[in-house]
Amino acid sequence: MRAVVQRVSCGKVTVNEWIAGEIGLGLLVLLGVGLDDDESDVTYMAEKVAGLRIFEDADGKMNRSVLDVGGSVLAVSQFTLYGDVRRGKRPSFDDAAPPEAARRLYELFVERIRAAGLRCETGRFQEMMQVELVNEGPVTILLDSRKAF
Repeated sequence: MRAVVQRVSCGKVTVNEWIAGEIGLGLLVLLGVGLDDDESDVTYMAEKVAGLRIFEDADGKMNRSVLDVGGSVLAVSQFTLYGDVRRGKRPSFDDAAPPEAARRLYELFVERIRAAGLRCETGRFQEMMQVELVNEGPVTILLDSRKAF
C-alpha cells in the first residue's frame, strides 16, 4: 500500500461538480492499493498516518500529529501510485490491486482512520475526481507499507 500524505490547511474532492469530501486543517492522503496488499498493510498505513508527526509544536518543530492538532483526514483512492514507467513512457498498472480488492482495503483504511478518533472524509472510488488542496509548508511525505522507500 502506498500513500502520498500532504499537510493541508484545506482540501476538497469534487465529483461531477458535487463536493464528495472536504476538510480544513489536516492531511490529504492519496492512497494506492497494491496487488499483494492485505489487512496488515491497512493497519500499518492507518497507524502511520494517524501518528505521523508533521505538524509544528510551539517551538516550530514538526512534533505533532493530526490527532494532536484536532485535524481531519481526506482519503482519496489513487491506483496510479502503482504506475510503473521504468520500461517506457506509458505507465503499467500491473502491480495495482483489482478494483474489488482495492475498494475493500481502501474502505477498511477509512474505517481504521475513523476508529483512531479522526474525522475522515473521502473521495469517490473509481470516479473521475478533482482534488483541490492548500499544502502547508509545503509538507509532503511518501509512505509504503512494504517500506520500499
